[in-house]
Amino acid sequence: MIRAGLLILLVAAAAVSILALTGDPGRATVTWLGWRADTTAAAAVLITLIAALIAQALWRLLMWVLEAPARAERTRADSRRRQANEVLTRGFLAAAAGDGSEARRLAGKAADLADEAPGLARVLAAQAAEAAGDAQAAHAAYSAMLGFPEMRLAGHRGLMQLAAAQGDRDGALRHAEQAFALARTARWAWRAVLEARLEAGDWDGGLELVQSALDRKVVSPIVADRARAALLAASAARLEHAVEPKGRAMAVDQAVQAAKLQPGFAPGVVMAARLLAADGKTARAAQMLEAAWKAQPHPALWLAYRDLRTDETPRSRADRLRDLAALNPGHRESRILFVEQALIGGDPAGAAEAAKALEGEPVTARIAGLRARVAFAAGRADEARMWMAHGVAAPQEPDWTDLDPEGRAFAYQPSDWARLVAAFAETGELVHPRHERRERVMSELPELPAPYLEHAPFLEGAPVEPVLYPLAEEGGGDEDPPPSPPPRPAPRRPASRRRLASTPRAAK
Repeated sequence: MIRAGLLILLVAAAAVSILALTGDPGRATVTWLGWRADTTAAAAVLITLIAALIAQALWRLLMWVLEAPARAERTRADSRRRQANEVLTRGFLAAAAGDGSEARRLAGKAADLADEAPGLARVLAAQAAEAAGDAQAAHAAYSAMLGFPEMRLAGHRGLMQLAAAQGDRDGALRHAEQAFALARTARWAWRAVLEARLEAGDWDGGLELVQSALDRKVVSPIVADRARAALLAASAARLEHAVEPKGRAMAVDQAVQAAKLQPGFAPGVVMAARLLAADGKTARAAQMLEAAWKAQPHPALWLAYRDLRTDETPRSRADRLRDLAALNPGHRESRILFVEQALIGGDPAGAAEAAKALEGEPVTARIAGLRARVAFAAGRADEARMWMAHGVAAPQEPDWTDLDPEGRAFAYQPSDWARLVAAFAETGELVHPRHERRERVMSELPELPAPYLEHAPFLEGAPVEPVLYPLAEEGGGDEDPPPSPPPRPAPRRPASRRRLASTPRAAK
C-alpha cells in the first residue's frame, strides 16, 4: 500500500514537472451525466492520480475487513505452533535428562498441540515412557510407529533397543534385519546385523551383508573394503589348517584377496605370506610383505619376511631386512628394524648408530630389550644389565603382543576375529586381544650372558690393611700368648665367571 502511494505521487510529480517545463498547462474537459468540468491538464492529472490513490486505499481497507477471520485463524495457528514447539523441546530435554514424569506430562500436552508434527509427538511419547521405565508403554509407542512409512525405521530401532535391554537377542536381531530390509535404511541396522553374524562366526554371511550394504550405499567403499578384507582374513584363518586340499586352496585365495584389498591390514598379509611360502611361492609372499610395509609397518611383517628364507647367511639376511626397512624409513618400526638387521649381521657399531634414532622413544619392554642387546654387542655389559632392569618394569607394546610365546602372529580365537573385523571396518585400526587379556607373548627381553667386568668399581674387592700385634715381653712366660690373627677372607670368584639372571631370548 505504501509503495503504491509513493509510486502514484512520483508519477504525479513527474507529470507536473513536464507540464511546467513546457510552459503550456494545457486544458482538460470532462462531461459526465450532463455535468461539464473544465480544468488544466496538470490539475486533471493530479485529480486522476489522487482518485486512484483513494480507490486503492478503500480497496485495501475492504480486503482487510474481509480477511479478518482468516487472519485471526492464522494467528491462533501460529500461536499453537509456537506452543507445540516449546512443549516438544521441553519434553525432549526432560526425556534426555531422565525426568520421566515430566517428559510424559509434556508428551501428552504435545499430542494435543502438535497437529502438524504428530511424528515428533509419538517419538516423544516413546522416549518419555523409556525415561519413566515403562517398557510396556514404550513398546506400544514404538509399535505404533510401524504403521507409518516415514516412522517405520525409528520404530524398529526403538524396538530393537528395548529387546536388547531386556536380553531378547533374537528379537533385537529380528528388528534390525527388518530395518535393514527397508528401502530407506540406516547404518545402525547394518552394523547390528553384521555384529550378530560376526558373533556367530558366519564370515560368508558377513561378506554378503557388506556387499549388500555397499550396493545400497549404506556404507562407503572404504568401509566396505576394510570389512571385506578383515572378513576374508578371518575366513582364511578358519580354513588354514583344513585337511582337504580344497579348503586350504580356498584359505590361500581368501588371504590373498584380503592382502590385495587392504595392504596395510597386517593379519591378512601375514597369513597370505605364510600360506604362499608354504606352497613354495616365496617371491610373491615377499612382494606382499613389502607392499604392506610401505602401507603400515608391523613387527609381525618383518618377522614373517625374515622367515621366508632359511638357507642364507646372517649377513645376507641382514641385507634383506635392511632393504625392507628402507621401504618406509621414517616409520618407528623401520627405525627398530635398522637396529635389528645390524645385530643380525654382526655389526655392533652399526647397531649402536641406528639405536640413536630411538633415543626419543618412550622406554617400553621391547625398546629396553633391544637397547640391552645393542649394549652387550658393543661390550658394555653393565649398560646391558641396566636396560634389562628397565625392561622388567616397562610397559608392553600392543603391536608386539600380537605374537604368542612361540612367535606365531595373530593366533586369534573366533571371538577375537569378530572384534577385529568390527573395529577395523569402522576405524581402520587393529585391536589387540592378547594385550587386553594380559596373555603371555613373545619375549621382549633377551637372554644375555652379560658377565660382570673386572674393571667395574663396585665389583672390586675392598683393600685389606695388615694387622699388627704386640710382641710378648722377655721373661713374661706367665702372660698369655698373643691372639692368633683372624682368618683371611675366602678369595672371591673371578668376576668374569659371574652372570646376569637369564631371561627369555628375543627373536632376531
